[in-house]
Amino acid sequence: MGRIHIVTDSTCDLSTEEIMEYDIKVVPLTIQIDDKTYVDGQDLQPDSFLQLMKNSKELPKSSQPAPGKFKELFDELGKNGDQIISIHMTGSMSGTYDSARQAAEMTDSDVTVIDSRYIAIALAFQLREAIKLRDQGATVEQIVARLNEVRKNTRLFVVVDTLENLIKGGRIGKGKGMIGSLLNIKPIATLDDGSYTPVSKARSHKQVVKYLFEQFLEDTKGKTVKAVGISHADGLTTMGNPLKELIESTGFNGVEIKFTSPIISTHTGPGAIGFMYFAE
Repeated sequence: MGRIHIVTDSTCDLSTEEIMEYDIKVVPLTIQIDDKTYVDGQDLQPDSFLQLMKNSKELPKSSQPAPGKFKELFDELGKNGDQIISIHMTGSMSGTYDSARQAAEMTDSDVTVIDSRYIAIALAFQLREAIKLRDQGATVEQIVARLNEVRKNTRLFVVVDTLENLIKGGRIGKGKGMIGSLLNIKPIATLDDGSYTPVSKARSHKQVVKYLFEQFLEDTKGKTVKAVGISHADGLTTMGNPLKELIESTGFNGVEIKFTSPIISTHTGPGAIGFMYFAE
C-alpha cells in the first residue's frame, strides 16, 4: 500500500518546522500590492506585510493558485500510486479549494480534496489530525470521516479592529461601515458555516474579550478542550493576550498564538484577531 500525502495552502498557519517535519506540501497563494506580486510565505511575511498594506495606494488583492499548479504537484506525488488528501481554506473566502478540485479532476492521481470551511489555526487543527491518523496507518476514508468530526467540533470567531478593509473589500456595505466607524463598533463574526457571519458587536476590546471568553466557556462545558488558537494581525496587546490569560485561567495551557497570513489580514485589516477552539 502506498503513502498518503497531505497538501494544503499558505493560509494554514503551520510553522516551517512543522511543514518540514511532517512533509506537508504547501501550495502558496499570491498577493498583489500596487503593481508588485508577492508569493505568500516565500517573499512576503505576515508582520512586514501590514506595513506594506498601510503604505499601499489600494487594498492588496490576493489570488488563489491556478489549477495547473495543483495538477503539477498531484501528478508528481501520485505517480507511484500514492494517495493525496488536499485540505484547504474555506471555499467561501477564496477559489483555492475550487482550483484544487479542478486539478483533482484533471490528474490521473488519486486525490481527495477537502474544504476545511475554516482558515488559519482552525485549518491547522484538521491538518494535524490528518497527519496523526495517516502516521497511525489510517485509510483516506477514515481520515475524511474524522475530519468531518473535527470540523463539527471547531468554532472560529473573527474580530476586526477597523471596518476599513471589510468595506474596501466589499465584505460589508459602506453605510454600515460609516455607522460602525462613528460608533467605534468592533464586529464579531463566526466562520462556522465557512463564511463570514456577523453574530455580535462590541464597543471596546474589553467587551470583545468578555464575549469570546463566555462563548468559549459555554461551548466547551462538559467537553475536553483539544486545541485553542489565536491568529492575529497585530491584535495581541488589545485582545489576544487578555483572552489568552482568561483561557489559561481555566487550566488549559496550550493556547497557540500565530501572526496570521497576509491573505487573511488583507480582509481583516490591522488589529484583528481570530479566536478558534476544538473541543469534544
